[in-house]
Amino acid sequence: MSAAWTGELELEFAKRNQQTVLTRNYTVAPWKVQRSLYPEGEEICHCIILHTAGGLVGGDRLSTKINLQPQTRVLITSAAASKIYRSTGEETIQNIHIHVGEGAALEWFPQETIAFAKAKYHQKMRVDLADGATLIMWEIVRFGRTAMGERFIDGNWRSHTEVWRGQNPLWIDRQYLHGNSEMLDSPNGLDGQAIAASLVFVGATVEPELITQIRSIWEQGDYQGTAGVTRSLCGLVCRYRGNSSSEARHWFQQVWQLLRVFYSNKAICVPRVW
Repeated sequence: MSAAWTGELELEFAKRNQQTVLTRNYTVAPWKVQRSLYPEGEEICHCIILHTAGGLVGGDRLSTKINLQPQTRVLITSAAASKIYRSTGEETIQNIHIHVGEGAALEWFPQETIAFAKAKYHQKMRVDLADGATLIMWEIVRFGRTAMGERFIDGNWRSHTEVWRGQNPLWIDRQYLHGNSEMLDSPNGLDGQAIAASLVFVGATVEPELITQIRSIWEQGDYQGTAGVTRSLCGLVCRYRGNSSSEARHWFQQVWQLLRVFYSNKAICVPRVW
């Protein structure tokens, strides 16, 4: 394995006339911004992030800071799936801090993360929303390289996400999975499935009728996993557990479509790298 990385990524977006523009792009390897695209016109900037090392190793320390100035609209995704390699000692630590300015909207859609057996990973994410700002994000994690018959044994996965508006917490989610057979097979754990995924929308009240529509999409679809939808005081959360990352993403994209129309009256535009 290669030596550990200390990577930094700092992005800032601003409104120039009617266009959302990437005005600051500072990276320290292994981070790189592949490019910014405008498949929906100048209002929404699609930003594609690349991890040039191909995967994260024990001891990596990665920092991401993103600032959306008022009224900007940004979609951020990754160029490929992320891999968390097994570690013989140290954790991989990733810190993410995002500020979404007044009236701005962030869509945070990294591609699937694959956690190898014996991986040790800890992600801390904090998002600060200004008045009128919204955030929709998802996380899709495959535990173990299931195509090789690998199970997530002896690993640790920790993910701590907080979303705040001023002094008020809007969403706090702490996840911890310790790789062992009991967790992998328990109904209170992965229940024999390989993938756990979450979609979270925060920043605006979601009407009960929209929750009903989202649940109907799942109930009427030909899905093999299990799922749930919960309405919060300032948004909603969707959970998925199953064996297909494409199934999770297909459902999430339909949820995203409903929410896009709800909060911006605009249809989704799937990033070309997917």
